[in-house]
Amino acid sequence: MSAKNSKGSVIIVEDDMLLSLVQSRMIEKLGYDVVAKAVSGEDAVEKVRELQPDAVVMDISLKGPMDGIDAMEEIRTFSDVSVIYLSGNSDKQSLARARKTLFTEFLVKPITADQLAGPLESAVNPKKDEMINQAS
Repeated sequence: MSAKNSKGSVIIVEDDMLLSLVQSRMIEKLGYDVVAKAVSGEDAVEKVRELQPDAVVMDISLKGPMDGIDAMEEIRTFSDVSVIYLSGNSDKQSLARARKTLFTEFLVKPITADQLAGPLESAVNPKKDEMINQAS
């Protein structure tokens, strides 16, 4: 999809290559531009700093010393980019940690394009949601 027709730019952070491919196809089918993919928390921090996307779709369980929530805590020191977390489970500890990073949505895998559509729209257009909430 050309950037001109894109609804917004997204970085996918997922260390499972198959899931990353599936998420990429879903996001592009929904009309967004996947500008990069990262496989580690450290890689995610670098790519967000460099590319300044509209949204990040972040797996919580990443290999290495930095999980997805740690990566977002680091990203929050320089960016207010919207984040949608994806997790294999919805344990309360992860959810509590994630809340501190001001996420748009916390989805439990496996996800469908329909489950991702609303959160992506909110992530890329946060002001639109605020205006809708103020109008009601």
